[in-house]
Amino acid sequence: MAWTLDASDGDLRILTDVAGPAARMGHRLSILVESWNATVEWNGVEPSAMRLTADVGSLSVEGGAGGVTPLSGPERALARSYALKTLSVQRYPTVLFESSAVTPTDGGYRLTGELEIHGRRREHALDVHVADADDGWALAARTTLRQTDFGVKPYSMFMGSMKVADTLTVTLSAAHEK
Repeated sequence: MAWTLDASDGDLRILTDVAGPAARMGHRLSILVESWNATVEWNGVEPSAMRLTADVGSLSVEGGAGGVTPLSGPERALARSYALKTLSVQRYPTVLFESSAVTPTDGGYRLTGELEIHGRRREHALDVHVADADDGWALAARTTLRQTDFGVKPYSMFMGSMKVADTLTVTLSAAHEK
């Protein structure tokens, strides 16, 4: 048995922070991945593997906290453009996570496998929390990663005095019918 999940089942988000001496001027962004899909393989009542693919070109800047002024529409478009350029979307159009082991934890599972970003693969662990909802299952995951571990140079401006922090947080919230 396998579950198939995609953007119609929930949200996959990237949360950025700001670094550098002028960090107060920048926005901490919430970026939605509008196109993604995941397949969860089951061995009886336990998940045995997961594969998640995200379309880098589908990034959408949803909002930004902080900064000198509220994040405007043109600033969102510019931030998206910089993100796509930084991630070399033309050369590396997808991000991929493939689990090689699934271990039960309190309230969910730990998925260990390989994460591929910007053409580089690294081992990564992801904790997924599972809750029994009335008509289905609610899944939630939160992980952090460093862009430079994958050969991505965080975007900066003002000669490096304001830049996107190297560490990003990625969240997934989804639901699946019983």
